[in-house]
Amino acid sequence: MKRTVTNEMKLRFSAISENESFARVVISGFVMRLGVTPGTLADIKTAVSEAVTNSIVHAYKGHKDGKVELSAKSYDDGTVIITVADKGCGIPDIELAREPFYTTDRESERSGMGFAIMESFMNRVRVSSVPDKGTRVVMTKKLGG
Repeated sequence: MKRTVTNEMKLRFSAISENESFARVVISGFVMRLGVTPGTLADIKTAVSEAVTNSIVHAYKGHKDGKVELSAKSYDDGTVIITVADKGCGIPDIELAREPFYTTDRESERSGMGFAIMESFMNRVRVSSVPDKGTRVVMTKKLGG
């Protein structure tokens, strides 16, 4: 049986640190109407925060002219698919980048746990990237039973 999209949104914003919290608020507003528990809402917000922060910190390495795209779709089967995409530097080795504690930003206090956190809070995380073209993180969460 094919599932049907019940709602969707797409937002594009500047890759600046202040917009990480903005993305959390936007995704909260999108999923709250779906009857999620406070714990599930916190999980989704954390995963989105990690994905957006990765785009801001790593993809654009502090360049304020970059853009991050956040999109979400909800489906009639209770699934939400959230995508965070950028057109930044890309990830040369996705498998290495997904390893816990791996970071390319050793000068700051980055933990290298972004992808691990996303994976712990979402049912599925897919990452695609092309060096010098950008990265797309697609996170799936099944809500409720």
